[in-house]
Amino acid sequence: MKILIVDDERDVELLFRQKFRKEIKSGKIHFEFAFSGQDALDFLRSKHPPEVVYIFSDINMPGMTGLELLEKVKSEFPDIQVSMISAYGDSENYERAISTGAKGFFVKPIDFDSLKLELERIAG
Repeated sequence: MKILIVDDERDVELLFRQKFRKEIKSGKIHFEFAFSGQDALDFLRSKHPPEVVYIFSDINMPGMTGLELLEKVKSEFPDIQVSMISAYGDSENYERAISTGAKGFFVKPIDFDSLKLELERIAG
Protein backbone atom coordinates (compact mmCIF):
# COMPACT_ATOMS: atom_id res chain seq x y z
CA MET A 1 0.00 0.00 0.00
CA LYS A 2 1.50 3.32 -1.09
CA ILE A 3 0.86 6.30 1.17
CA LEU A 4 1.72 9.94 0.50
CA ILE A 5 2.67 12.07 3.50
CA VAL A 6 2.39 15.82 2.89
CA ASP A 7 4.00 18.17 5.40
CA ASP A 8 6.27 21.19 5.08
CA GLU A 9 8.32 19.98 8.07
CA ARG A 10 10.93 17.62 6.66
CA ASP A 11 11.59 15.86 9.99
CA VAL A 12 8.18 14.22 9.58
CA GLU A 13 9.74 11.81 7.08
CA LEU A 14 12.16 10.41 9.67
CA LEU A 15 9.38 10.16 12.25
CA PHE A 16 7.12 8.14 9.93
CA ARG A 17 9.98 5.89 8.85
CA GLN A 18 10.78 5.16 12.52
CA LYS A 19 7.18 4.56 13.62
CA PHE A 20 6.40 2.26 10.66
CA ARG A 21 9.78 0.51 10.50
CA LYS A 22 8.27 -3.01 10.68
CA GLU A 23 5.56 -2.30 8.11
CA ILE A 24 8.07 -0.77 5.70
CA LYS A 25 10.54 -3.62 6.11
CA SER A 26 7.83 -6.24 5.51
CA GLY A 27 6.65 -4.41 2.38
CA LYS A 28 3.15 -3.76 3.75
CA ILE A 29 3.53 -0.01 3.44
CA HIS A 30 5.52 2.19 1.11
CA PHE A 31 5.74 5.90 1.93
CA GLU A 32 6.23 8.79 -0.44
CA PHE A 33 6.79 12.29 0.92
CA ALA A 34 5.87 15.70 -0.45
CA PHE A 35 6.83 18.89 1.31
CA SER A 36 4.14 21.15 -0.15
CA GLY A 37 0.64 20.83 -1.53
CA GLN A 38 1.90 21.55 -5.03
CA ASP A 39 4.60 18.86 -4.74
CA ALA A 40 1.87 16.41 -3.71
CA LEU A 41 -0.30 17.27 -6.73
CA ASP A 42 2.69 17.03 -9.07
CA PHE A 43 3.50 13.59 -7.66
CA LEU A 44 -0.10 12.37 -8.00
CA ARG A 45 -0.36 13.66 -11.57
CA SER A 46 2.92 11.98 -12.59
CA LYS A 47 1.37 8.47 -12.72
CA HIS A 48 -1.88 7.46 -14.41
CA PRO A 49 -3.62 6.27 -12.35
CA PRO A 50 -1.76 7.39 -9.21
CA GLU A 51 -0.34 4.52 -7.17
CA VAL A 52 -1.20 6.24 -3.89
CA VAL A 53 -4.24 4.91 -2.03
CA TYR A 54 -4.04 7.19 1.02
CA ILE A 55 -2.81 10.72 1.71
CA PHE A 56 -1.96 12.02 5.16
CA SER A 57 -1.61 15.81 4.96
CA ASP A 58 -0.82 18.60 7.36
CA ILE A 59 -3.33 21.46 7.24
CA ASN A 60 -1.06 24.41 8.00
CA MET A 61 1.50 24.72 5.21
CA PRO A 62 2.80 27.76 3.34
CA GLY A 63 1.40 28.22 -0.16
CA MET A 64 -1.36 25.68 -0.68
CA THR A 65 -2.91 24.62 2.63
CA GLY A 66 -3.81 21.03 3.37
CA LEU A 67 -7.50 21.89 3.08
CA GLU A 68 -6.94 23.35 -0.41
CA LEU A 69 -4.98 20.21 -1.32
CA LEU A 70 -7.85 18.07 -0.01
CA GLU A 71 -10.32 19.88 -2.28
CA LYS A 72 -8.10 19.38 -5.34
CA VAL A 73 -7.42 15.70 -4.55
CA LYS A 74 -11.12 14.96 -4.03
CA SER A 75 -11.89 16.72 -7.32
CA GLU A 76 -9.16 15.06 -9.43
CA PHE A 77 -8.64 11.75 -7.62
CA PRO A 78 -11.90 10.92 -5.80
CA ASP A 79 -10.85 7.34 -5.00
CA ILE A 80 -7.82 8.38 -2.93
CA GLN A 81 -8.61 8.56 0.76
CA VAL A 82 -7.25 11.55 2.67
CA SER A 83 -6.78 12.26 6.36
CA MET A 84 -5.74 15.61 7.73
CA ILE A 85 -3.40 16.49 10.57
CA SER A 86 -3.29 19.73 12.50
CA ALA A 87 -1.38 21.10 15.45
CA TYR A 88 -4.68 22.62 16.48
CA GLY A 89 -7.76 20.55 17.24
CA ASP A 90 -10.13 23.35 16.35
CA SER A 91 -13.63 22.49 15.25
CA GLU A 92 -13.54 24.83 12.22
CA ASN A 93 -10.69 22.93 10.53
CA TYR A 94 -12.22 19.61 11.55
CA GLU A 95 -15.66 20.48 10.12
CA ARG A 96 -14.19 21.84 6.88
CA ALA A 97 -11.94 18.79 6.42
CA ILE A 98 -14.71 16.26 7.02
CA SER A 99 -17.27 18.14 4.88
CA THR A 100 -14.72 18.34 2.04
CA GLY A 101 -14.26 14.58 2.12
CA ALA A 102 -11.47 13.82 4.59
CA LYS A 103 -11.67 10.32 6.00
CA GLY A 104 -9.97 11.23 9.25
CA PHE A 105 -8.58 14.09 11.29
CA PHE A 106 -5.56 13.74 13.56
CA VAL A 107 -4.12 16.25 16.02
CA LYS A 108 -0.39 16.61 16.66
CA PRO A 109 1.36 14.93 18.29
CA ILE A 110 0.13 12.08 16.11
CA ASP A 111 -1.27 9.02 17.85
CA PHE A 112 0.54 6.46 15.70
CA ASP A 113 -1.42 3.54 17.17
CA SER A 114 -4.66 5.12 15.93
CA LEU A 115 -3.07 5.85 12.57
CA LYS A 116 -1.91 2.24 12.22
CA LEU A 117 -5.46 1.04 12.93
CA GLU A 118 -6.79 3.42 10.29
CA LEU A 119 -4.30 2.10 7.72
CA GLU A 120 -5.15 -1.51 8.57
CA ARG A 121 -8.84 -0.76 7.92
CA ILE A 122 -8.00 0.75 4.54
CA ALA A 123 -5.75 -2.17 3.59
CA GLY A 124 -8.68 -4.47 4.34
